[in-house]
Amino acid sequence: MKPLRVLIVDDSATVRQALAAIVEAEPDLEVMGVASNPYFAAEKIRGEIPDVIVCDIEMPRMDGITFVHKIMSQRPIPVVICSSLAQAGSETATRALEAGAVEIIAKPSQLAGRAFFEEARTIICDAIRAAARARLKPRPPVQLGAQKKLTADAVLPPPVGRPLERTTERIVVIGASTGGTEALRQVLEALPSDAPGIAIVQHMPAGFTAAFARRLDQLCRIDVKEAENGDRLVPGLALIAPGNRHLLLHRNGAQYTVEVRDGPLVSRHRPSVDVLFRSAARAAGKNALGIIMTGMGDDGAHGLLEMRAAGASTLGQDEASCVVYGMPKEAMKLGAVQQELPLQRLAQEIVRFNRE
Repeated sequence: MKPLRVLIVDDSATVRQALAAIVEAEPDLEVMGVASNPYFAAEKIRGEIPDVIVCDIEMPRMDGITFVHKIMSQRPIPVVICSSLAQAGSETATRALEAGAVEIIAKPSQLAGRAFFEEARTIICDAIRAAARARLKPRPPVQLGAQKKLTADAVLPPPVGRPLERTTERIVVIGASTGGTEALRQVLEALPSDAPGIAIVQHMPAGFTAAFARRLDQLCRIDVKEAENGDRLVPGLALIAPGNRHLLLHRNGAQYTVEVRDGPLVSRHRPSVDVLFRSAARAAGKNALGIIMTGMGDDGAHGLLEMRAAGASTLGQDEASCVVYGMPKEAMKLGAVQQELPLQRLAQEIVRFNRE
C-alpha cells in the first residue's frame, strides 16, 4: 500500500520540522508538503490532494477553523487539528469539530520529557491514520463573518421613560475607534481641571488601555485613569474603559459611578460605545453630553440616538477632522447627532455644556 500523504500547516518552522520528522519516521506515512499558513496550503492542494491535513488553529492570514470550513465546503479532506489551544472539551475544540475536523490533538511540547514526546508521537500518527479512513461529505458554506450582530440589548435593556431632570453634576461620554487615540489626546489636553466627569470607550485591546490612560494623565490637566468597577465619575476626571470589558454608567442620587462588565461583543466590539451610550441615556438623560468621534463602523450610533431621545446633548466629529468618518457618519444618518464639529472645537463645547 502507498504511504498516506500528509500536508502539515503551521506558522512555526520548528513545529513544522518536528511534525514532519514524526510523520517521516513511520513507514506508512509520508510528508506531501508543509505550509506556513492556509493560503500556501491551498496552493499545494491545487497541485496535489493530500490524504490528511494536520494544521494549527492560530495562524497568520487565516485561522485553522476558517480553513477547515473552507476545505469542507469545497473539497473535503480529513483534517487533524494539532494545537495547544484545542484541549478536549474546550470551546475551540468544539468549534473545530463543528467545522468538520476529524480529530483534535495537543501539540507536542519541545520542552517535554522523552517519554511524553514518544506518547505524543504515537497519538499524532494514530490520529492521522484514523482520519484517513474517515468518510466525509461536503458541507454547505458557512458565512463566517455573518454571525448575528448583537446590540446593546445583550448587555442591558433599553432606556424606559426619562431620567431625573438636570442636576448640578454634568457628565460627558465619548466613543472613538480608528484615529481616536490621538483625537482623544487633543480633546482632553485642551480641557480645564474643572471639566465635567468623562467616561470614554476607545476601541483598544486588553492591556493597552492602562498605558494609554497613564500617558494621557501625564499630559492633561484633568486626571485620567483606566476605569475600575465602582469608580465614581467626578469633575476633573476621565475614565477609560478597559480593553475587552464593557463600561456602564450608573446613577445614585446626583452621583455617577461606573461598572466594568464582561459580556458578548456588541456592535462587534468589547468595549462597545453603544453600551456606554445606552447606560448614559438610562442614567443621566439631560445631564449628559454624548460625543461620537473618528472610527470605522457604526458602534455608538444607536446608543447616541437613545441619548438624544432621553434629552441628552449630542455631538459628532466632522468628516474633515476624522481619520475615518464612519461612526459619526452612521450616527448622522440616524439623526442622533445634533451638531457636527471639528476636532479642535470639541473641548470648547464640553466646557460650554458644563457651564450652561
